[in-house]
Amino acid sequence: MTDLNPIAQAQQAAASVSQNTTTSMKGLSDNFDTFLTLLTSQLQNQDPLSPMDSQEFVSQLVQFSSVEQQIQSTQAIMALLNVQAALAQLSSVDYIGKYAQVETSAAMLSEGRAEWSYELPQEASSNQLVITNAQGATVGTINGQTGAGEHRLVWDGTDGQGNTLPDGVYTLEVVAFDADGQRINGVTVTVGGRVTGVELNNGQAIVEVGGMKVPASRIIRLRETPPEPQTPPVTPDPSDDENEPEAVS
Repeated sequence: MTDLNPIAQAQQAAASVSQNTTTSMKGLSDNFDTFLTLLTSQLQNQDPLSPMDSQEFVSQLVQFSSVEQQIQSTQAIMALLNVQAALAQLSSVDYIGKYAQVETSAAMLSEGRAEWSYELPQEASSNQLVITNAQGATVGTINGQTGAGEHRLVWDGTDGQGNTLPDGVYTLEVVAFDADGQRINGVTVTVGGRVTGVELNNGQAIVEVGGMKVPASRIIRLRETPPEPQTPPVTPDPSDDENEPEAVS
């Protein structure tokens, strides 16, 4: 999925410029120190009867000054990008009340319902959806869709034996294989819900979606109205339990 989140874009741009500027500044500082050391040594050891031409040194100093000015300009750009990132974070307050799709594999089970969306980058020959609890234990395995594209899973909160599980955070893992038996990579798992709150934590905007708090930079889609048609909840098939170890591996 394409990331259209302005917060994520601003943070990535600022981080990239900051890293490049830090590296350039360090290289310039090291080179300038070396240049001054060599210049001092040459001046101390020059022949008084045949002094060195100072024009070349002046030219090199001018070059260093020019590079330093370019780096300072880059630092100014970085400062502007940081301001842009901060403004983007503040604008996240406008997310409240909207329905967001967040890139995460964790969803909140509440009142017998948890929902995920997952996108397969290609056609799969088999696909198992493995649900685990907060302790990492597998609580259900469901046969998933195999067609390329986005699919939705609505889980009723029961395990393969029909036991009702407690409310809480559960994680979905999509275990899909292609026709050659190779594990398909690049599967995107998302969770949707209405944004009910926004807070700043260590300079990062955190939004509350579907009862969970996630970085605003993970939001990949926003809409004014809820998504369509609710898919009926699915119960894990007990017959899948015997294949569970192979699916998780």
